[in-house]
Amino acid sequence: MDKDLRESATYAAVDDHLRKLHEPGFGTPHALREPHLTADGRHVTVTGVVFDRLDGLPRTAVYTCGDGRLVPLSSGTASARGAVFSPDGSTLAFLSDRGTPRNFQLHLLRSDRLGEAAAAPTVPGSVEYAHWSPDGRQVLLGVAALGADLSGSQGSATVPATSAAAPGGTAEWQPLVETGDEDGRRSLWLYSLDTGEVHQVSPEGVNCWEAGWCGAGHVLAVASEGADEDSWYQAALTLIGTADGSCRELFSSEVQLGLPAGSPDGRTAAVVQAVCSDRWLVAGDLFLIDTTTGLRTAVDTAGTDVTGLQWMDETRLGYVGQRHLDSVAGVVDTTTGRVREVFATEVACGGSSFFPAGCFTADGRVLTVQESYELPQQLVLTDGHTDEVLASVAGPGTDHLRSVGGAARGISWKAPDGLEIEGILCVPEGEGPFPLVVNIHGGPVGAFRNTWSMNQPWVPLLVSRGYAVLNPNPRGSAGRGQEFAGRVVGDMGGDDSRDLLAGIDHLVGEGLVDPARVGLIGGSYGGFMSSWLVTQDTRFAAAVPVSPVTDWYSQSLTSNIGEWGNSFLKADPAQPGSAVHSRSPVFHTHRARTPCLVVAGAKDRCTPPGQAREFHQALRANGVETALVIYPQEGHGVRSYPAVTDFLTRALDWFERHMPARA
Repeated sequence: MDKDLRESATYAAVDDHLRKLHEPGFGTPHALREPHLTADGRHVTVTGVVFDRLDGLPRTAVYTCGDGRLVPLSSGTASARGAVFSPDGSTLAFLSDRGTPRNFQLHLLRSDRLGEAAAAPTVPGSVEYAHWSPDGRQVLLGVAALGADLSGSQGSATVPATSAAAPGGTAEWQPLVETGDEDGRRSLWLYSLDTGEVHQVSPEGVNCWEAGWCGAGHVLAVASEGADEDSWYQAALTLIGTADGSCRELFSSEVQLGLPAGSPDGRTAAVVQAVCSDRWLVAGDLFLIDTTTGLRTAVDTAGTDVTGLQWMDETRLGYVGQRHLDSVAGVVDTTTGRVREVFATEVACGGSSFFPAGCFTADGRVLTVQESYELPQQLVLTDGHTDEVLASVAGPGTDHLRSVGGAARGISWKAPDGLEIEGILCVPEGEGPFPLVVNIHGGPVGAFRNTWSMNQPWVPLLVSRGYAVLNPNPRGSAGRGQEFAGRVVGDMGGDDSRDLLAGIDHLVGEGLVDPARVGLIGGSYGGFMSSWLVTQDTRFAAAVPVSPVTDWYSQSLTSNIGEWGNSFLKADPAQPGSAVHSRSPVFHTHRARTPCLVVAGAKDRCTPPGQAREFHQALRANGVETALVIYPQEGHGVRSYPAVTDFLTRALDWFERHMPARA
C-alpha cells in the first residue's frame, strides 16, 4: 500500500465526493449541535460546525435564526460554541478560542446592544461549559487545565497547552514526562457580572468532571479525588458550596453518574445513573435526590435512557433520551412524580451529538435538531404536535449526498438466545443481493439512530459505491434500558458478537446480502469488535478496524482508561487465562483469514496506536494480509482533513479490492 495516494483514481473520486458535499456550503454550517433558547422561546441559538476549506478540523460558530436562515452571532475565524442565555434572556454567554486556538474562554454578548462580545477575564485552562446561576448574576465555568485528558468521545489526546512562542509554552524537542503525580485537573470557577471578576470555587484536591447549579449558593458536581481519566468511572455526585467550597456527597454508585442538574431553589438534585464506557456519553436512569434528607427517587421514563436534563422551574424537569431507535422528550412534575411525554419520534433529535439533546421553554416546547439519513439537519421548535422549522443546513451539498447515499430503514432480528436486536440498514438503489459492510459503533455503550450519514462519512460513501451498510445496536448498546446495556459487562466479544453474526445471517436469509462479500468496519469498541470477529469467524472478506483494542493486557498498562477495560471484562490482568487474554484478538490471530486494514491515531491515549500495531504484526506473523496506517496528528479516530480523505480512500480501496461491489 502506497504512502501517498493523492494521485490515485480512488483518491480523486473520494475528494470529488467530499467537495461536492462540502464546498457549496463553505463558510456556513454543515452540522448543528447545542440548541438553546430563552424561556419564552423568543430567542434561539445553536452551534454550527463550519468548513471554510477542507483543511484541518472545521471551526464552530454560534448562530441564531432570522427569516428561516441561520444568522451568525460570533464573528471571525476563531471557534465559538456552548452558547446559553441568561435566565432573563438579556445576555448570551458563549465560549470562544479567539485568544489562543483551542483554548476556550468565556465571552458575553448583550442581546439588547449591538457590538462585539466582551471577553471575561481568562481562567487557567480551557473552559468546557458555562451555566448561568438562577439569579443571572454569575456564570459557572467548568475548566480543564492545559494537558488534561480528553475523553474518547472528544477525540482523546489532551487539552492543548500554549504554543512554544507563548510564555510558559513548551518546545517541540522537550520530552513527555510522566511521574504518576496527577496533572491536568478539572476545576470550577465563577464569573460575577457585578464585579467582572473570576474566582475558583471548587476546593483543591477535588476534580470536577461535570457540574451544574443547585440553587443560588451551591453547585452539583460529578467529582472525584483522582484526575486521571479512569477516575471518572468512580466519581460521585457532590454538593459544593460556592461561598466556602464545602463538599457533601449526595450519591455514589457502582456504575457511572452524569448530567448533574439542581432545581433553581436548590431543594432537588437530578442525576442520571448509567452503565457507561465513555465520559460524557451518559444514557440511563433518572434519579431525583432531596438535598436536605438525601432521599433518592427513581423516575419512570417508560424505558427511555435519559441523555439530557433541564430544570424548567422549581418543580418541572425536562428530559430527552433514546428508547430503542426513537428520540424522546418529556417533562417530570417532581411534586407528583407524573411524567408527560412531549414527543417520541423515529426522526433523530439532538444534532451532531452521540445521543439526543434539546432545550425546553417554560411552556414545555422543545428546541432540537431533527435529522434522518435522508433529512439534512434542521433546527425545530416543537410542542410534540406541531413542528416549527426555524432553519436548515440543506443546500446543494446535501442534495448531492441524498442523490448518491441510498436509503435507510430500521430493522430487527433475533439473536441466538432469542433476544431482539435492532439496527439501521442503509442500501443503494437496485435489487440485492448486495455486498455488505457491517458498521459497528463504539462504546460498547453507544447506539445508532437514523441520523444524517449515520454520523460517519464512510457510510454514504460506501452506499454510493454499491454496498449495503448495516449499523447494528447489539446488547450493550444504549436505548434499551440498563439491563440491556449491562449485558455486555463481563462478556465483551461474547453474546454481543453473536448478535452481529445473527444480523448478517438474517440479511443473507432475506436475500439482501451476498454471503461471500461481507466486511467489517468500526472505531474504538467497533475497532475491537472488527478485530475480534475476524479471529472468530472466517466468513469476512475484508475488515477495517479503526482505533481498536486488540490486546486487553497491554491496553490495561498503556491506556488512560485501562482500569475501565478490566472492570468491563471483570478480569484481572495478572491472572493467566482470564478474559484479559481470552478476549484479546491478538491471541487468536492464528484463526484469522480476513485481510485487515488497521488504522490508528498517533496521539490516541484511549486506545493507543500500539494496539493497532500489535494486531497488524500478529496477523503478519500468521500469514494474513494486513496493512497498518497510523495518522501522526490524529487521536481517537480520524477527524481532520486531508487525513479524512486519505482514510476514506484507503478504506474504500480495501473493500473494493477484496469484496468488489460490482463485477
